[in-house]
Amino acid sequence: MKVVIVEDEALAANRLEKLLREVAPNIDVLARLSSVKEAIKWFTLNSADLIFLDIQLSDGLSFSIFDEVTVNIPVIFTTAYDQYSIKAFQLNSIDYLLKPIRKEELQKSLQKYNSLKSAFKIDFENLLAGIQGKTENYKKRFLIQVGSKIRMVETTDVAWFQAYGKYVFLKTFSGHNYPVDFSLDKLENMVDPAVFFRINRKYMVNIEAIEGMTAWSRSRVKIKLNPPADDETETVVSIDRSPDFKKWLDK
Repeated sequence: MKVVIVEDEALAANRLEKLLREVAPNIDVLARLSSVKEAIKWFTLNSADLIFLDIQLSDGLSFSIFDEVTVNIPVIFTTAYDQYSIKAFQLNSIDYLLKPIRKEELQKSLQKYNSLKSAFKIDFENLLAGIQGKTENYKKRFLIQVGSKIRMVETTDVAWFQAYGKYVFLKTFSGHNYPVDFSLDKLENMVDPAVFFRINRKYMVNIEAIEGMTAWSRSRVKIKLNPPADDETETVVSIDRSPDFKKWLDK
């Protein structure tokens, strides 16, 4: 059996490959992929019998792979999601493994694959919608360290996130700036999409922080934020995001 492991944590990938070789010595691990971008490139030119797929990768949700390339391969999810959230997978008849993966559970998943592989049909769009609809999984607070001091910032207190060079900062409604240890790409998958929207490559804003909007060139929208951005010329919704931004506002 030829398998592919899509996992951005090296230790988790090592453990999974080790367990696979223990429970099924005939398995051939064709590739270990650590990002959405890398997976898209690999699946464009290659195929396998089975994919072990982590849900949240360093550059986004792994389901976006299937928006870019057609992959008709059965999937076993490896995830840190709790049992309540995982119901979305059960409804789609896809097996899953909760991290840390246990050897006996891996064996059961492979047995299920062998018995059902001819019947696998994966609806990634509905699966992704099911996961994103579970608001209890969105990040509730950020642990911020500034020097020797550590504080908690509730996500509801965040007005916007800003990428500044290699760093990302959050701005609270009370006007405080704090550094965060996540990229904007990562944060998009961590916060509630009904509340936050990535307007361009530099800003992701809380809907409650939008004080005003102005029609801009090429069907774009310029946003006035409260607290105000340091440079308001940077708070223009990008061309490619403008249609989705308008839909987001009109819900």
